[in-house]
Amino acid sequence: MKIFAPFMSAEERARLSDPITPKELRKRRMIGGVWALVWSFPILSLADDVLRATDTPWLAFVLFAAYVALYLYVVMRGFGSRLPFPPLRDQAALWAFTVLGIILAVFYTREAAGGALILILYVAVAGVSLYPPPTAYFWVGGSSLLLGGMGLLAGDKLGDVASLVLNVLLATAMVLVVRNMIRLIRELDRTRTELARSAVEQERLRFARDLHDLLGHSLSLIVVKSEVVRRLAERDPAAAAKEAAEIEQVGRQALAEVREAVTGYRERPLSDELHGAREALTDAGIETTIRLAVRTDELPSAVDQAFAWVVREAATNVIRHSGARTCRMLLDRSAAAWSLTVRDDGRGGGSAVSEGNGLRGLRERLTALDGTLTVGAPGFTLRADVPREGSAG
Repeated sequence: MKIFAPFMSAEERARLSDPITPKELRKRRMIGGVWALVWSFPILSLADDVLRATDTPWLAFVLFAAYVALYLYVVMRGFGSRLPFPPLRDQAALWAFTVLGIILAVFYTREAAGGALILILYVAVAGVSLYPPPTAYFWVGGSSLLLGGMGLLAGDKLGDVASLVLNVLLATAMVLVVRNMIRLIRELDRTRTELARSAVEQERLRFARDLHDLLGHSLSLIVVKSEVVRRLAERDPAAAAKEAAEIEQVGRQALAEVREAVTGYRERPLSDELHGAREALTDAGIETTIRLAVRTDELPSAVDQAFAWVVREAATNVIRHSGARTCRMLLDRSAAAWSLTVRDDGRGGGSAVSEGNGLRGLRERLTALDGTLTVGAPGFTLRADVPREGSAG
C-alpha cells in the first residue's frame, strides 16, 4: 500500500517513478509554484496580525517568512514530483511547515478564528499537495481534528469552527481534484507517446517482415532461373534467352513489390501466389500438385493475403532447403476454419526445424487473425489454419 511508501528504498521509488525529462520536471514544479502563489495571498494577509501579536516582531517575521517559504516549497515539490510517494526530505519540510503553523497559531495570532485556524487550513492544503491518496485522506482527517480542537480550546463558537472545517474539506478536495486531473493528463500524454512509439515499431517490424518474405522468394527464384540459363546457354540458346527474360521480369516484379512494401499497400492474391509458386518449383525441378477444395475467391480478404504469404514462404523454403522432388499444396475448409497445407518429400521437419525470420513472420500474420501455424513431418509440412468466424474482411 502507498501508505507504507516512506519505508521504500530509493531504488524501489526510482523503479516506480515516471520516466520524465528534466525539462518536464521543471515544468511540473513551475505549475506547482504558480498554484502555491495563487493560494498564498490569504496567508500574506495574516502577516500584520502575526507581527503585531508579539513584543519580538523580528522573530515573528522570521518564523512567518519560513512558514511561507516552506509552504511554497512543499506545494511546488508535491505538484512536480515524479515519485509514487514523496521522498523523506519533502516529508520533513511538510512536518516542519506543520510545526511552524501550530507555533504561529498558538503564540503569534490574536484571534483564533481570524488567523490561527486559517494557518492550520494551509497545513491541510500543503499535505494533500504532497501526499497521494490514501495517505492524503489521513492527513485531511488529522488536520481537521487539529483545527477543530484548537478552535474549541480557544473558545470559538462551534458554528465558526465547523465552517472552517468545511473550508478545509473543500480546499483539500479542490487540490486533490487538480492533482488527479494533472495525473490523468500525464497518463494520457505518456499513453500517446507509447502509442506513437509502438506504431513506429510495428511499422518497422512490418517492413522487415515484408522485405524478408519478398526478397527471399524473388532472389531464390532468380537463382533457380539463373542455374537454368547456365545449363541451357550452350545447347539451347533460345530457351536460355527465354529464361533470362523471365529473370528480368522477376527482378522488375521484385522492385515493384519492394516499393509496395515500403508504402504498406502490397496486396497479391493467393491465386497469383499459387501460380507463381508452381512456376518457381517447376523450374527448380520439383513436381508440384495444387488441390483447391475451396475457390480462392471465397476466402475473406485478410485470409487470402495471409495464405498468399504462406505459399510464398513455403515455396521459397522448399526450393532453398528441402532437396525435395515433389510438393503438394492443399487449400481446404472445415466448419470451423480455413486451412492451407504445403508438404514436400524432402529433408524432414517437425520439432527439429529451426524457426527463422520467415516462419516467425508467418506466425505473426496468422496470429493477427487468431490463426495458427504448424510445422511438422513427413518431409517438411507447413499448415496454416484460420478460424472462419471473425475472419471476414
